Amino acid sequence: MKMRFAAIAALAALSVGTACGAQLLPKDTEVWTPEPPVVAPGAGTGAAPADALVLFDGRDLSEWVATKDKSPAAWTLADGVLTVNKAAGNIETRRSFGDYQLHIEWRIPEDITGSGQARGNSGLFLASTGGGDAGYELQILDSYQNPTYVNGQAASLYKQHPPLANASRKPGEWQTYDVIWRAPVFGADGALVAPARATVLHNGVLVQDNAVLAGETVFIGKPRYKAHGKSPIKLQAHRDPSEPISFRNIWVRELAPAR
Repeated sequence: MKMRFAAIAALAALSVGTACGAQLLPKDTEVWTPEPPVVAPGAGTGAAPADALVLFDGRDLSEWVATKDKSPAAWTLADGVLTVNKAAGNIETRRSFGDYQLHIEWRIPEDITGSGQARGNSGLFLASTGGGDAGYELQILDSYQNPTYVNGQAASLYKQHPPLANASRKPGEWQTYDVIWRAPVFGADGALVAPARATVLHNGVLVQDNAVLAGETVFIGKPRYKAHGKSPIKLQAHRDPSEPISFRNIWVRELAPAR
């Protein structure tokens, strides 16, 4: 924010000088301070940068708990991959977050069966606001040659925003979501001050461009907000009959509020 103010001040000074007919120099439009913090990027594509909190690296589930009772997460961990245990229910992070950048990789099983919403259904809840499926859902689904309603296909903000493109890979291939989440802001009285917003890249393709959410995800009816603070990130154990999906390489970077 200080950097933004410095840039604005420099441009204001430039405008005054121009109006007075002063001779401009290259340095008049150069901003040198404050310098952005140095963040070492990950060693490879999708690898966690130095300032990220790793939520799952294939070794353990210490950052996750069961949504229903906060007991240790009971999904299946094998060969560095986390697979949904539908009987165990949803899991969520132990920690709560406000605004953040998130990277997550997921895979529909190669032998997936079913169609429409009953084919590899899961969800990434960008903020879990209670038990079950309470919160704001970014849909996970097999949308490779699998038609369904567009505001419920992969990369939709479920029942609110269809994706800008269908970037789905074939079942059996790993897919990525990279998300910028701006949490809703509420006043002291619980009234909404600023709505939630989400920007999402699916396999490197922009699919949600600063999309404004009308409230929390609902299956039936219209979304609405209820006041909440920082919230966990949740993964859904959908009870559709198809084979369970898997996850790997999950990390998050907390961001300063944008407003």
